[in-house]
Amino acid sequence: MGAGKTTMVHSITEIAPLSTEERMTSAGSHVDRADLPDKTTTTVAMDFGRVHLSHDFVLYLFGAPGQARFFDILEDLAFGALGALVLCDPRHLADTYPILDLIEELGLTYVIAINQFDDAPRYTEARLREVMELGAGTPLVFCDARSRLSTRDALIALVQHLLTTLPEPAR
Repeated sequence: MGAGKTTMVHSITEIAPLSTEERMTSAGSHVDRADLPDKTTTTVAMDFGRVHLSHDFVLYLFGAPGQARFFDILEDLAFGALGALVLCDPRHLADTYPILDLIEELGLTYVIAINQFDDAPRYTEARLREVMELGAGTPLVFCDARSRLSTRDALIALVQHLLTTLPEPAR
């Protein structure tokens, strides 16, 4: 929650994004993080966008909520997906672990993207790999979800990883 998934989809989509943002209320304070003072909304189903990486290569983007109570939605969105770009908030890396576990259980190829918030600590790739227990074969990129170009580069890293790891028929 709060890693920047909605911002990322909105920064790059070529169509009007579909968002299911709802206002956060005190009713959800016991299940949602309350330490994000500027965050007033949260995704309750998904964000959707589309982007052409080339003339005939289209990515459909689904931003899934990060809270465990929405993992059923993530499982549904993963059906038929070739891979996932897991956007992480370096201020709250531990929040990423349950999602990584689910992505791995679902058998999705993935790339880790560290969203570089202005006030976030800056970790080296080696330190992040150590803390997140990432193997050398799992790509890790740094990005700014607000930037169309940075988001594009993160998505390209995912596509390149998919092209080198998936068998031909899946591509």
